Amino acid sequence: MHDQYGGGPPPRTQTPPPVAPAPPAAVDAVRPGLWKRCLWGGLALWALTAVVTYATENTTLLPTLILLGSFLVPAVFVLWAYERHGRDFGVPAVLGCFVTGGVLGVLGASVMEYYLLHPSLWMFLGVGLIEEAVKLAALMFVVRHRPWLRGTRAGLVLGGTVGFGFAAFESAGYAFNAAVTMDGIDLRSLLETEILRGVLAPFGHGLWTAIAGAALFAWRRPDGRFRLAGPVVATYLGVAVLHALWDSMHGIALWLVLRLTTTDLDRSLFAHGYLPDPTSRQEHLFTLFSVGGLALVTAAGLLWLRSLARRDRTTDPLDTP
Repeated sequence: MHDQYGGGPPPRTQTPPPVAPAPPAAVDAVRPGLWKRCLWGGLALWALTAVVTYATENTTLLPTLILLGSFLVPAVFVLWAYERHGRDFGVPAVLGCFVTGGVLGVLGASVMEYYLLHPSLWMFLGVGLIEEAVKLAALMFVVRHRPWLRGTRAGLVLGGTVGFGFAAFESAGYAFNAAVTMDGIDLRSLLETEILRGVLAPFGHGLWTAIAGAALFAWRRPDGRFRLAGPVVATYLGVAVLHALWDSMHGIALWLVLRLTTTDLDRSLFAHGYLPDPTSRQEHLFTLFSVGGLALVTAAGLLWLRSLARRDRTTDPLDTP
């Protein structure tokens, strides 16, 4: 049959080529500045819960106190990162990284450390290698069906989110252990643990996994597959070393104090983890080395993170010759 314009077969229709999945449209219901309101509101609720628990000695409030104190700082930092740098990633991706990634990381680390680690000089390095590996594995699992999440910025935000989720669940466990003693509930120890871990939370797991996630996502393929290239492995090893130095700083400080203040290095003191009857000079040196060491490890991590955040990656590393 001829068409109305003078003959010839009708044009053949061609099937359009498949189109790669596009990121879902982000429905952003988070108002700017919400992280500030969550921070001050959460602090007020935590303080109120602590006062009521202390006044009434009501142990049923302990889970509320533990959860508020453990999750407040990590959740606020994730919310800040989402508002500033991750609105286009979508709430499901960020929430999945924080909750699912954090839980999987804690579970994976517990299993591997139980079966693989034993007390030794290199134990803390093993902890760093295991925990940073399981957090990256959890991150890859959560975003496996979101191939559009690529690049340094996505890795910084989502990697940090997994790290903060890990820190929140881990802190809840530490707070519970501090509260439950052979003599009953130690509320003071619980509060001290939550305050200390809350102050240090931004400089630990969230920082390390943000750095490792940035390298991992920068080398992610367009089809969503992850590539364990040389820079990814090197970054992973680097953050594992930072992690190990952070965890072992107490022992390092103790060793330095003994080296500087004693002529006979008694190795049995390291089994106790503290100096029996320390002198005033030894106490001051220990504080200096332990706090100063943590500050140096933190500064190294922050400088590394800053360099990654400032790097303007104009081409995908897979496309560079």
